[in-house]
Amino acid sequence: MKHVMRILAAGAVAAALSVGAAGAAEKVKVGFVYVGPVGDHGWTYEHEQGRLAVEKAFGDEVKTTYVENVSEGPDAARVIQQLARGHDIIFTTSFGFMNPTLKVAKRFPKVKFEHATGFKRAPNVSTYSARFYEGRYVIGLIAGKVTKTNTIGYIASFPIPEVVRGINAAFFAAKSVNPTVKFKIVWVNTWFDPGKEADAARALIDQGADVLMQHTDSPAAMQISEEKGIFAFGQASDMIKFGPNVQLTSIIDNWGPYYVARVKAVMDGTWDSQDTWDGFGPGMVKMAAFSKRIPEDVRAMAAKARDDIGAGKLHPFTGPINKQDGSPWLKAGETASDSDLVGMNFYIEGVEGSLPK
Repeated sequence: MKHVMRILAAGAVAAALSVGAAGAAEKVKVGFVYVGPVGDHGWTYEHEQGRLAVEKAFGDEVKTTYVENVSEGPDAARVIQQLARGHDIIFTTSFGFMNPTLKVAKRFPKVKFEHATGFKRAPNVSTYSARFYEGRYVIGLIAGKVTKTNTIGYIASFPIPEVVRGINAAFFAAKSVNPTVKFKIVWVNTWFDPGKEADAARALIDQGADVLMQHTDSPAAMQISEEKGIFAFGQASDMIKFGPNVQLTSIIDNWGPYYVARVKAVMDGTWDSQDTWDGFGPGMVKMAAFSKRIPEDVRAMAAKARDDIGAGKLHPFTGPINKQDGSPWLKAGETASDSDLVGMNFYIEGVEGSLPK
């Protein structure tokens, strides 16, 4: 019988792992560490859908476990270590789990680890992420066309390259179709805090934003947008039920196929340490349906951009592009390398404000 444990606190992990252990040695044991709750309707929700895809694909051949609401600090190392004592492969699904994952992996060389959005690997540690910036380029095009105030609000989590890339991609796209557009950015320094996210949404609307973007995990901003009648874009999953009248589309993280493939590699004995960074082309990034409130020609433009990016015909960062201080970054026709993007720690020209330290 399929056995799935829902662990609500790090201290319960060790005891929970012993449940049903007898007779389960033949199963591949798969663990997931989540930074937020599975019901966040965003980032963690989509990773949970990936875990469920593993169960659906392999049935009784696997036993999956997850721990939710794990802080990005000492708690993460404790949780990962507890899981490592009884699992074959562990997926740690937030940037701040990178160093704890490496630390524990060194102690458990026979366990396979997969870290999401990180850049440090080891013989038993792989990294994986999605090219979310591709989706942000598409929503930037839409936002630049539909805004009436020429002010886009952006709720940002932490000033890590992943988030900075998204801001730059969205702004660059919006600016390409609306030279007068401005971005207002509020940094909330959290991945999941509905209260802070809602406050940030209200503050941006008060500053004149009539379109909201977010790189945080709850649907709070979408709910505020629905209340205020402000257009918005969903993050990580389709948030249409929270903003049926205002969501223009959502960027969807599609983790299921990757999780299934990596668990299968453990089963086959073919797993190796690697880095995966996929986007529209392989289907790791998807877009929810485009709202009919987007003008037809804008929908067509956005769909073409999405398809061209997926086919390799369009790169969201194609020069000429300068850094915020006016210094050259990309020449005309030059595209950003992955190494440039992985370490992006600057705003491009035209983005107002400064990155938090």
